[in-house]
Amino acid sequence: MSMTIKNHVGTNLPFSILFSSLLFLVFIQLTSCEKNTSDSSDLVGNWKRRSEFEGVGRTEAVSFTIGTKVFVGGGYDGSDRLNDFWSFDQNTGTWLRIADFPGNSRNSAVAFAINGKGYVGTGYDDNDTKLKDFWEYDPGTNIWTRKADFGGTGRYNAIGFSIGDKGYVGTGYDGNYLKDMWQYDPSANTWTQVASLTGSKRSEASVFVYNSLAYVVTGLNNGSYLADMWMYNPATNTWTEKRKINDATDEDYDDDYDSNIQRANGTIFIIADKAYLTCGTNGSTTAGTWEYDIVNDQWYQKTSFEGSAREGAIGFTITNRGYIVTGSNSSYRFDDLWEFLPNEEQSDSDN
Repeated sequence: MSMTIKNHVGTNLPFSILFSSLLFLVFIQLTSCEKNTSDSSDLVGNWKRRSEFEGVGRTEAVSFTIGTKVFVGGGYDGSDRLNDFWSFDQNTGTWLRIADFPGNSRNSAVAFAINGKGYVGTGYDDNDTKLKDFWEYDPGTNIWTRKADFGGTGRYNAIGFSIGDKGYVGTGYDGNYLKDMWQYDPSANTWTQVASLTGSKRSEASVFVYNSLAYVVTGLNNGSYLADMWMYNPATNTWTEKRKINDATDEDYDDDYDSNIQRANGTIFIIADKAYLTCGTNGSTTAGTWEYDIVNDQWYQKTSFEGSAREGAIGFTITNRGYIVTGSNSSYRFDDLWEFLPNEEQSDSDN
């Protein structure tokens, strides 16, 4: 005999149907409480292949940008550390070899530009030496000049950036993981130690500058991929912690973060008021790409890098356009150049 139960309007329903309906309502309620996840088909952003780097493929090179040109050099091609340097002119899409870097050939160095000149230092050479020499490049004369050695210990996989008329170098690895920070004054040719990074020590971190503030994120410390992110204000010589890049809260904004943003040896660049983090390694080489909304301190997943996944690539910005070039994956060293168009739909026709 079938059991029936009267509902609130007096209709008799079979118990099996009512029970199924109740289960369905419970399922809906439970799933509505689950964390949201992004569907990869909803991701936006298009990677467009551009004029490939004219030197040999390499990884862990350096770059600095002056006007509409980026200068790329050094790195490791799988057999040798390199000292050749090249300039890329965005207006013409051409590469031109410039004067070779006169210091020891190296990879995992730092570079930045101040007042129309480029600066390169630190890194790792063929003799397994952790370097601290520092050099200035003048594009007007195509001449490199040695400057005062970096003020900290010789190291590699540090970060370097410039704000105003000063340069900054810090973190990295000298046999230990580091968090110290040093300021370079090109007019006096001197180094001064400033406030150390407040968060974790780290190597292979990423850094970008926006509105005269530096943001340090990702990296590796004793085998752990880091989730803390810090902002440096040179005017006050202070560090401020930003939101973590993993799923650290019960709020919705970080539901999709998980460990997807954490990585080492990635690359980052700025377009308008957003930063874009791509490639690197988080246990395996990744092509995952994330947009950082600087104003709202939130991350959003974008279309993955469409070239071969890689680490040790270079990211740079020229006139508000973002690029990555070179890098490695296992035994492969790359020479391809890609531009990211964050608001376009992904297309395979421009690869």
